[in-house]
Parts: sequence; C-alpha cells; structure tokens
Amino acid sequence: MNLQKIIDKKDVATKYMIDEITYICNTFEKRAPGSKGEKQACEYAAEQMKEYGCDRVYVDEFKENPDSFYGWIYFTITCCFLALASFFFMPVLSIVFIAIGLLICILQFGIYKKFVDKFFKEETGHNAAGFKKPTGEVKRRIIFNGRPDATWEWPFKYKFTYLGFDIHMMVCFVGAFYTLGIAIAKFAGAFESNPGLAKTLGLIGLVFAPFWFGLYFMWNKKRVVDGANDNLSGCYIGLAILKALKDEGIELENTEIGVVCTGSEEAGLRGAKAWAAKHKDEMKDVPTFVYSYDT
Repeated sequence: MNLQKIIDKKDVATKYMIDEITYICNTFEKRAPGSKGEKQACEYAAEQMKEYGCDRVYVDEFKENPDSFYGWIYFTITCCFLALASFFFMPVLSIVFIAIGLLICILQFGIYKKFVDKFFKEETGHNAAGFKKPTGEVKRRIIFNGRPDATWEWPFKYKFTYLGFDIHMMVCFVGAFYTLGIAIAKFAGAFESNPGLAKTLGLIGLVFAPFWFGLYFMWNKKRVVDGANDNLSGCYIGLAILKALKDEGIELENTEIGVVCTGSEEAGLRGAKAWAAKHKDEMKDVPTFVYSYDT
C-alpha cells in the first residue's frame, strides 16, 4: 500500500484540523466535562465519522460527577488544617487527618477512583466513536483516541507559570508530610522531655498554612478554557486520518480503523473509563492497538 499521497498532503490535513478545531471553539458552548458543549462536540465528531466512511458510529452517555476531580482539594486541605490544629492537643488525631487527606488525594487525583464523587453534582458525559471496516476479514484494529472536553482555568498557573505552580504544590505536600512527621514523633513520646520543642515545631508548621489556603483557589470553575490543543487536537488526528483515507480512495484489507473521542478526561478520565467498561468485550475479538493523544 502506498501512503505517499497522504504524506505529501500533510499540510492539507493540518489546515483541516486547525479549521475544524477553530470552528468547534467558536461555535459550540464551552466544553467542560459533562456539559452541553462536550455533547455538541461529540455529536459533531460522530457526524464527521459517518461522512468519512465509518460503518458503525455511536454516541454514548455516562453518568459522572465532574467537580469531584478537583473538589478533592477541599477535603484534603481541610484535613491538613485540622491536622495542624490537632497536633497541639491530640497528635493521634493529627495523624488520622493527614492520612485521610492524603488518601483522598491519591485515590481521587492520583489513580482516578470515585472516592468523593457522591458529594458533588451528577452530570451526563458523552463519548463518540466510529469504526471503518476493511474490505476483507478483520485481523487487527487500530484505534485513535482523543478527548473533546476542555478543562477549567487554573489561575495559579496563569499568574505564577508552571514552575511557580509546581513549587506551590510541592510546598503543600512538604507541609503535609512535615505535620505528619512531627505528629508521629509527638505521639511516640519524642518530646516528653522537651514539650517546648514540640510547640515550636507546631508553630513552624504554620508557615505552610498560606500555601494550603491558596489551593482552595487552585481552579476557577466559572471559566473554561478553549481546549483547542488540549484536548481537541487528539480527536482530530484520528478524524484527519479517516478523511485522508477517504479522499485518496484507500481501503485497508484486514485492519479496522476506529476513532474514539472520550469525554470528560479533565474530570479524571471518566469518559475513557466508561467507554472501556462498556465496550471491552467487543474489542477482544482481534488484536487492538490504541493510539491515545494528549498534550
């Protein structure tokens, strides 16, 4: 198979991607996870999948609690404040609060578990998928995956750049582990002979309080960024490939091509998890290779 014509027209594909991404950003509503704009983008992508030759096209719905992905911050930081206050009169309680706060952070933000989701409003997210069959028997499958949603603004990154944001986060975690360390030491009796040192170390911990407090304002739910590169460009890599194959009249003999746009990535990969759970059995029939793009 000669794909040189497609390679030679990469500038045409690039323009197509830019034009379509610009159209979505300028035409549809803001695409926060679980929003009407996310649904509009998925439905629009599905129509293009049909136009570019996909035999099977669908838009799935799934339930989610989008605010929970950053909402964990409120729980974890509150636990840090309670832990620091508890250190002075009941260190074991301080240990418990830090452990709970870190557990919520790891489960909710680290490995994308639905640990505190039920405390936040439920919304309906959407995924769009299209598959183009080959001319012969399907012996393999290639899926191109992108995300049509956009994230909320992170004011700290705009004001202090990525470096400033990363330093801020590191200081917050250092503060949490510092509080945990001195609480364990006090609970173990390390300061029995010098209670003044325990008090001093506790007061030193107050320097982390402003950094913790700042995390309450880490994200701005009232403003959604356009998400042109992160995340629409991932969707349009797959769509551009479908379009290029159709424009050049290229039919694959034994490879099925799929484009899957999974919503609500910015809410903790909720769309990707929902799509995988619903369609995992039908993907087991042949070897499947997934190219997933995110900035």
